[in-house]
Amino acid sequence: LTADIEHDLSELEREYRALEVVLTLNGPYDSRNALISIHAREGGTEAQDWTEMLLRMYLRWAESHRFKTEILSLSSGEETGVKSVEVHVEGENAYGLLRSERGSHRLVRISPFDASHSRHTTFALVEVMPEAEQGDVTVEIDPDELRIDTYRASGHGGQNVQKNDTAVRILHLPTGIMVTC
Repeated sequence: LTADIEHDLSELEREYRALEVVLTLNGPYDSRNALISIHAREGGTEAQDWTEMLLRMYLRWAESHRFKTEILSLSSGEETGVKSVEVHVEGENAYGLLRSERGSHRLVRISPFDASHSRHTTFALVEVMPEAEQGDVTVEIDPDELRIDTYRASGHGGQNVQKNDTAVRILHLPTGIMVTC
């Protein structure tokens, strides 16, 4: 009788764990792949090192869950570390499992980059987004809903100064979304 009870108990625990995952990952995008963006914030070289540590942590986590990862873009720091990185994580429930990681991540440590060995607090921003659905998505923007501002270089110079636009800002009036280049 004891062996049967132990077998039934282990079976119930397995079903409970499976139901717990299903109930936790029941959001509309939880089953999708994820895009992770990590950006160094306050802290200079320390923050860039912290960003690289977070990148390695997420890549190892994905590997341990047998998710496929691809680094889409990476901007390295001047001395060490990473300024910003974007990673595509492909696997079942990747977004649902990673969505709680978004936000500001803080690290307090004795800096290996500081000759006085003082304590530094650094920050990195982690953004997690679900992968968009594949399909025929058509975006139509009415040109009348755009405000386009152009800027020119200022200051002293020869006859070619003030003839070329050096910056463009486009504002979508209904949503307030602004793009600057």
